[in-house]
Amino acid sequence: MPTAMHPASPCAAPALPVNELAASQLFAAAENALSVALYHLRQPSANVPGAARKAVQALAALNQLRALPLEPVVSGPATNWLEG
Repeated sequence: MPTAMHPASPCAAPALPVNELAASQLFAAAENALSVALYHLRQPSANVPGAARKAVQALAALNQLRALPLEPVVSGPATNWLEG
């Protein structure tokens, strides 16, 4: 009788390391939220509550970025492109 193969549980999968894309997306989210907050403040009506919400979103993204377990990037020998 053949043995049945069971697929691995999705909960058993090891955690994937955070890559540079996730960090870039969080940084972009923070930058965009701050940009929109400044836009709200520059309007003649000065939408302060909207600017405050966007500032909180930016701070949340920066807090998530700070908490990321980023691993250092190991690259080859440094090349100075300016000096050739």
